[in-house]
Amino acid sequence: MPKSASSKGKLKVTLIRSPIGYAEDQKRTVRALGLRRMRQTVEHTDSPAMRGMIYKVRHLVKVEE
Repeated sequence: MPKSASSKGKLKVTLIRSPIGYAEDQKRTVRALGLRRMRQTVEHTDSPAMRGMIYKVRHLVKVEE
């Protein structure tokens, strides 16, 4: 994930690890990203706020630009 975030692009976020056993705030972040199931992919617009959420759970998700 590059440091500079453009506000135009799209990000594909896929849940690759279960949030079970992780802190409650990380579970809530996964849900806020719209991820409910393993291997589910959602698309979000690229923004600093979205990058921050992804950074918090980067060990649970895979990101494609």
